[in-house]
Amino acid sequence: MREITPRKIIEMKGKEKIVMVTAYDYPSALIADKAGMDIVFIGDSLGMVVYGDESTLNVSMDQMVYHTRAVAKAVKRALVLADMPFGSYEISLDEGVRNAVKLIQAGADAVKIEGGADHYELVKKLVRMGIPVMGHTGLTPQRYLRLGGYRLMGETEEEIEEILRDAKALEKAGAFALVIEFTLSDVAKLVTEEVSIPTIGIGSGPYVDGQVLVWHDLLGIYESTPPFVKKYADLKSMIQLALEEYRNDVKEKKFPGQDHYWEFLDKEEFEKKKRRAMERLNRSERNGEAE
Repeated sequence: MREITPRKIIEMKGKEKIVMVTAYDYPSALIADKAGMDIVFIGDSLGMVVYGDESTLNVSMDQMVYHTRAVAKAVKRALVLADMPFGSYEISLDEGVRNAVKLIQAGADAVKIEGGADHYELVKKLVRMGIPVMGHTGLTPQRYLRLGGYRLMGETEEEIEEILRDAKALEKAGAFALVIEFTLSDVAKLVTEEVSIPTIGIGSGPYVDGQVLVWHDLLGIYESTPPFVKKYADLKSMIQLALEEYRNDVKEKKFPGQDHYWEFLDKEEFEKKKRRAMERLNRSERNGEAE
C-alpha cells in the first residue's frame, strides 16, 4: 500500500493543503511522486493534452487503463487516482462498477467520477465494495455540451444550490474527497465549509482544501493554457531549444562526439575480425546461390 491513502487525504482537511497533479505516463509519474505530490491523477484530460482532442468526450476505457497502468508502476508514495471517462459509468450501475474495477486492477488506489446526486447509487456501491471514490462538481467537462461550454460556475442561485446538493450527496454516498472546478471562490468556500470531506480546487480560488493542475499546463508545454493556471516553467521553449541544438549538431557533424561512441583500440585486431567475418558472409551467400 502506498503511503498516501484516502484516509490520509481525509485527515488533511483543515490541517494541511492537499497537492494533486495529473500524470499520464511512467516518467512523468516518477517525477511527480519524487516531488512530493499527495495525489497523482490520471485525468481524462489526457484526451486533450496527450491525444490532441478538442474535448475529453472521446477518451476510452482502454486508454484510461493503459495510462493508469503506466503511472501506477512509477508511483510509490502518492495516492494514484484514475478518472472514469465519459460513457463508462452513465449507462448503468453494473457498467460503472465493471469499469471502476478495471482501473483498480490497473493499479489505481481510487477513481474519480464527475457529477454528484445523479451518481449517488454508483458512488455508494463502489465505496461498499472497497473502491474509494473522489467526486467532481462545479464545471464538469464531460457535460460541457449541456453547460454551453467551459464556463465559470456558481453565478446563479440555481447553480449554487446544485453544486451544494452534489457535494452533500457525494459526502453522504461515501466519497472521500471532491474536486471543485472553475467555480467562483465564494461558492467553493461555502462548499468546503458545508462538507466534512476535503475539497480540491482547480480554478476555484484559495478557500478549498487543496489544488490540482494539469501537468502540461503548469509546466508550460503548450502556449495556450486556461486563465486560472500558473505556469511554473516554460518547458516548451526549453525542449524546442534542445531539439534545435541537437538538429544543428547532427547537421554540422558535431554529434556524436568522441565521448558518445566506442571503437576498436587495436585496429589490426579489427581488420582480422572484419576479414574473417566478410569471408564467412561471402561463403554463405555463395552457398545460398548454389542452392
